[in-house]
Amino acid sequence: MDRDFTATAPNQKWVTDITYIPCTDGWLYLATVMDLFSRRIVGWAMESHLEATLVMSALNMAFESRGPVGGVLHHSDRGSQYASEAYRQALERLGAVQRMSRKGDCWDNAVQESFFSTLKLELDLRKARGTRAQTKTEVFEWIEVFYNRIRRHSALGYQSPVAFEEAFYARTELLSNP
Repeated sequence: MDRDFTATAPNQKWVTDITYIPCTDGWLYLATVMDLFSRRIVGWAMESHLEATLVMSALNMAFESRGPVGGVLHHSDRGSQYASEAYRQALERLGAVQRMSRKGDCWDNAVQESFFSTLKLELDLRKARGTRAQTKTEVFEWIEVFYNRIRRHSALGYQSPVAFEEAFYARTELLSNP
């Protein structure tokens, strides 16, 4: 990734990571896949465990929501879930190119870490406030209703990820159909 967090179109570069969210009944783990073009969360999953199925679920959602995206550069840290044989095979089947951070280098995932920081700050998730079920509902609504569709980003000219992508597709359509 070389800390290049830009993309000129959707489905060129995706970053993924896992965060821990404290709940009154234990930890909730959130795995997300972000498209760097629009900062849109295109896949996510929440579970009470850190098994590879957590990241597989987020990856599957990303590919289901985006359709065929052969050649997408898929970046993650060196976590065991991302290095698992099942995950690597899934990426290969889907035509994604896997890249991982260098050992001890967290900066290649800075955009994803920033997303998690914003999520935890805006939902006040740094300490346990609700059960896993309650927290799942809050996180789902924040990602799908607020973050992707409403929340404005300075990196996107103060548009939401969805609005940014819609504007891109409208420009692309105009260029292809003058």
